[in-house]
Amino acid sequence: MSDQQDNQVETNSDKLTPQKNNLLGIFLALVLAAGSFISGTQVDKLNISDTQAAGLFSFFNQPVVTSTETEADLSQFWRVWKLMDEKFVSASTSTAITSADKINGAIEGMVKAFDDPYTAFLPPVESAAFAEGIAGNFSGVGMEIGIRDDVITVIAPLAGTPAEKAGLLPGDIITQIDGTSTDGMRVDEAVRLIRGEKGTEVVLSIYREGNLEIKTYPVIRDTIDVPTIATEKKGDVFIIRLFSFNAISEMKTEEAMQEFTRSGTKKLILDLRGNPGGYLQSAVAISSFFLPAGKVVVKESYSETEMEKLYRTSGHTIHEFNKRDFVVLIDGGSASASEILAGALREHEVATLIGVDSFGKGSVQELLSLPEGASVKITVARWLTPNGISISHSGLKPDILVARTPENRIKLEDPQQEAAIRFLNGEEVVSQ
Repeated sequence: MSDQQDNQVETNSDKLTPQKNNLLGIFLALVLAAGSFISGTQVDKLNISDTQAAGLFSFFNQPVVTSTETEADLSQFWRVWKLMDEKFVSASTSTAITSADKINGAIEGMVKAFDDPYTAFLPPVESAAFAEGIAGNFSGVGMEIGIRDDVITVIAPLAGTPAEKAGLLPGDIITQIDGTSTDGMRVDEAVRLIRGEKGTEVVLSIYREGNLEIKTYPVIRDTIDVPTIATEKKGDVFIIRLFSFNAISEMKTEEAMQEFTRSGTKKLILDLRGNPGGYLQSAVAISSFFLPAGKVVVKESYSETEMEKLYRTSGHTIHEFNKRDFVVLIDGGSASASEILAGALREHEVATLIGVDSFGKGSVQELLSLPEGASVKITVARWLTPNGISISHSGLKPDILVARTPENRIKLEDPQQEAAIRFLNGEEVVSQ
């Protein structure tokens, strides 16, 4: 998923260069093929740097490597290498493993030892697939996935996509993909299995909280076209639904806010439900429509020895709000840039959050290219709200808890939006 652009969940019409391309989103198991949309596995911060490529393949040519704290004894590694060469007998007729395969496996295991779901070593084939996803040159099912409680979880099916039409919901746990168990699977591995050619089918085995059994969902892959924004007015309440923080979200939100101003009402709902994130730059810019200049939107926290980086509003306030006339709707599909925007509006006391807990994704990844076409993606920072609260893992808790059940969705009922309208109309709304 920080200088230029962050968390792309969807759109990117620019080519990636060796310069920093900072993204803040989560892995998309997706989707967005051609056009301006970028999909696939998303990271919070991309920095594809040829100049910084580390010689990991030459790493294993030395018996000892020196770290900053101590010397790593690789004698046991080489002993196991030799024993495997001498004694291993394949139980199948598969092609014999090569030295490159063994090196890639060793690096992958070392990176996995850091126990971070968004840090991963990508061998050449996976790295190429990742780059293809960043370019948006493939089709998929139209949902974003992430790791929650060590399992592959649907963050949000995107509006109008095959995943949404198939009935997948935020919070669904993917237990199998075409019969392959997801136990211990990385997000990028799941993405690779889910996406594929337009018109082909992928079968997802889903566990949903409250159900007694796992159900299968056949989903037909397609090219995905996700809208950026939608507006409507219900009574004297204006509603803006923001689907992603992409390259045109700032412009579209400004247009929506001007439409809100012309509507003559002062009551606003900003619906961020199912919005998995996007460019950090968009989140900061959009916050400027609601907050005065100079307000902190998010803090970028690195190690204890590095200073936090602050992102502030630029002062393009279109309307002054308070907690009684502005509601932000969130749910388990609100992630990353959505959480940054919602957290900032709440902590600066201009909005009330209604819904359920957000997803909780606030880490920053840096992608570095390596020799032979491989790459490594490393978590390098965390995002904090203006008050210094980490949104990772636990996410944002709403001010007023209102759930929306699967049955509500099937019946096209929206108790969260209804609660927001009642709240804006002066009624007392109590958390469930």
